[in-house]
Amino acid sequence: MPASPHITSPNKSIFSKTADSPAGDFKPIPGQPIPGSIRSFDLQGPVGRLEALLNQGNPSAPYVTLLCHPHPLGGGTMHNKVVYHTMKVFNGLGWPVLRFNFRGTGLSEGSHDGRAESEDVRAGLDWLAAEYGKPIVAAGFSFGAAMGLKACCSYPGIGSGIRGFAALGLPTHAEGRDYTHPYLSNCAFPKLFLSGNRDQYAPADQLRSITEAAQQPRRLVLIPDTDHFFLGHLEAMQTALGQWLRDTFPAAQQSSNPGNIDSSESAAQ
Repeated sequence: MPASPHITSPNKSIFSKTADSPAGDFKPIPGQPIPGSIRSFDLQGPVGRLEALLNQGNPSAPYVTLLCHPHPLGGGTMHNKVVYHTMKVFNGLGWPVLRFNFRGTGLSEGSHDGRAESEDVRAGLDWLAAEYGKPIVAAGFSFGAAMGLKACCSYPGIGSGIRGFAALGLPTHAEGRDYTHPYLSNCAFPKLFLSGNRDQYAPADQLRSITEAAQQPRRLVLIPDTDHFFLGHLEAMQTALGQWLRDTFPAAQQSSNPGNIDSSESAAQ
């Protein structure tokens, strides 16, 4: 999928040294995106336009991130509080982070399906692969974790492929149904399963069984006294996610935040 015409490619360096600059002093090139800034644009999804946001990262970032939001019928959007705080962890490493609204959500075209949203995820993965050509470490919360994992575990590896996935609040039981996510047994990239030990949509014993059935490498983290929405424990969620990223991707140790990611956005309640 070609890169969006609305965004200058972040692959190109946005800094230049000047003759009178001291060593290490860089100045932005006029007209190029500034790391840490936010770009709003549209992805071309399988059923039409998908509203998207890109938190710019450092041009030398070793990875890029796709982040998927929770269930639209429950009010989930790319501005969800858990999604926003998750974005801050990845972008705080200097990694570009792409978020988008699933079909029928916000300004995205189409209507909610419940299963086909995994194809929306693939559209985001295709865009990142075409735009950056770098490895992707993806993440999702709740419904977004389920749709994101389903798409990533079968993704053909365009560009540098999927290198990891952080599943926050992956549902295992909702509305009287159990969700077993059988595709995880053939999903070889590193996986983090991060939930509260009082998650009402992912009972700890069920999530533990699903984690044990998933292919290695994998990690399960249960935050004590925490519900599905990490209410009052968002900082603990961020700490656990950041630790997994540093343990799993050594390049994260050298990454840093290139700019202010809070300048034009706040988290939805």
